[in-house]
Amino acid sequence: MDALCKPGSLVTVELRPPRIDLSGTEGISAWIDLHHTLGRLTRQELFVFLTDNAVGAAEEENLAHVGGNVGDSVELSRIVPILTCKHTLQYCETFAVRAASDGFESLTVLGGDVSVPPPRCVPHGRDLREILSSRVPSLTLGGWVNPHRSAEEQVAFINAPDANADYALSQIVSHHSTDAVERFLEESGRVESTKPVVFGVFYYRSANPLTLATLGDFFPVPAKEIVAEFDAGATPEEICASSIRELRAVGAEKIYISNLGERTAGRTLGRILDLV
Repeated sequence: MDALCKPGSLVTVELRPPRIDLSGTEGISAWIDLHHTLGRLTRQELFVFLTDNAVGAAEEENLAHVGGNVGDSVELSRIVPILTCKHTLQYCETFAVRAASDGFESLTVLGGDVSVPPPRCVPHGRDLREILSSRVPSLTLGGWVNPHRSAEEQVAFINAPDANADYALSQIVSHHSTDAVERFLEESGRVESTKPVVFGVFYYRSANPLTLATLGDFFPVPAKEIVAEFDAGATPEEICASSIRELRAVGAEKIYISNLGERTAGRTLGRILDLV
């Protein structure tokens, strides 16, 4: 919260735990890669969000190995697990208790995609945050906003008395959606909101039409514009850097970057930031 409330720019990273369907050897290798990456990123004083079954794909629990096995190699206060409502309520409550006990300081608590199973244990993320804020008051809790929707609605959601959120992550945006981000920020200013928002940026590795179409099932993808940029010779790093630069220009100073990959996230991030 100190970093989010401090004026100025901040870049964070969103990573995915290994898929749950990997073989034993593949799973161990993937966790080793993730542990090394978490160590490198946190030693650079970066914050990392760890997803919970992102885009409907079953992932290993983000606490299972990180909290218990990384030892002193990772500063857990710089890792923010994401928890959706798509578990049993008992699991969610236990998850929060374990997170605080392990040394995590914050959870981002989201509703989760209702288009894929399993069902949510409560109707909305704010309902689960209300339960967890009472059960584990030491944790700061993050929520969710979508700048692609009505700015008035989304700002009201995160600032409502029952939001139970100290900050929010946003849906993926880019330099092709700065108008929507500007509207969101203008509305936040109008109501004098003090809730920090971390805006999502996606690292598009290619212009593969099938990949872009699949991603479009989960967040708004400016597919034609992305394809045009690749066709014009832009690299993935240049496209991502463009989003960060232009979002900062309209006032979105806090960013998380998604899809950097677990093995090479640090190096890829370095190349992107060199272009910002």
